[in-house]
Amino acid sequence: MPSILITGCSSGIGYYCAKALQAEGYQVFATARQQKDVERLLNEGLQSTRLDLTDSQSIDDALTWLLEQTNGQLDALFNNGAYGQPGAVEDLSRQTLRQQFETNLFGTHELTCKVIKLMRKQGHGRIIQNSSVLGLITMKYRGAYNASKFALEGLTDTLRQELSDTPIKVSLIEPGPIESDFRKNAHKAFNANIDIESSAHKNTYIAVQKRLANTNAKQKNDTFTLGPEAVYNALKHALESRHPKARYYVTFPTKLFAVLRRLLSTRGLDWVLNKISNSENK
Repeated sequence: MPSILITGCSSGIGYYCAKALQAEGYQVFATARQQKDVERLLNEGLQSTRLDLTDSQSIDDALTWLLEQTNGQLDALFNNGAYGQPGAVEDLSRQTLRQQFETNLFGTHELTCKVIKLMRKQGHGRIIQNSSVLGLITMKYRGAYNASKFALEGLTDTLRQELSDTPIKVSLIEPGPIESDFRKNAHKAFNANIDIESSAHKNTYIAVQKRLANTNAKQKNDTFTLGPEAVYNALKHALESRHPKARYYVTFPTKLFAVLRRLLSTRGLDWVLNKISNSENK
C-alpha cells in the first residue's frame, strides 16, 4: 500500500485528493494548518496531523509522526498547501509578500528537502508540486501569488534536473480555475493586508472586493471551472506512471495560456491578460 503525504487538506483539491486516494487503497497522511480541520479529517477516517508550512517545528513534528506510522518510509509527497494574496504590487508590504512566500514557497521547499533525504535513503519516491496557471502567466492584482508560483516553478524545474539521475520523480501540476475555497481565503487575505482607502487602485479594489466576496457556484468563468477531480486525475498519473510528465496542464485556460505564452509577443500577451483583468474587475 503506497503512502503519500498531502499538505493543505482542509478543503478543495487537497481534501478531494486525500479522500479519493484513500478510497483507491493509498495510505494517505492528510495534513492541515488548523487543528479544527485536523479533527474533522480524523473524524472522517483519514490519518491526519497539523502541518503549518510557516512553522519549521510544525513541519518536523508532522514528519516525525508520519514516519512513526510508516516505519520510516514515504512513497510520495503532494505539495498542495497554498493561498492567494490579492493586491496591486505597489500595495504589497514587505511583510505581506514574505507571508505569501513563507507558505507557498519556503515551507514547501523545507518540507520537500527533508522528504528528499528520506527518498534517497529508501531508493524511490514521487514529488508532485501543485502550481497554477499563474505560474505560467501573470494577471493584475495577483502579484504576490504570481511571484510565489513562478518561484515554485523555477525551483521545481531545477530540482527535477538535479534529481534526474535518481529514482525520485518530480512533477508539476498547473491547474486553472478549480472549485475550491481559494477565493474565500483570498478575500480574507485581501482584507487583512491591503490598505484599500489609501491606494491609487481604490476604485478597482471595490470591484475586486465584490468578485472575491462572490462565492456562489455560478461565476463568469463557470464554463471553464472544473471540479477537483481534474487535478486528481493528473495526480494519479504522476504517482503511478512509469514515466510521469514534467508538467500537467489542467483546465482549458491553462492549456490555452501555455500555448499563447509561446506564440504571442510580450506586448501581445499583456494585451490579452489586461483585457481579461479589466473585464473581471469592472
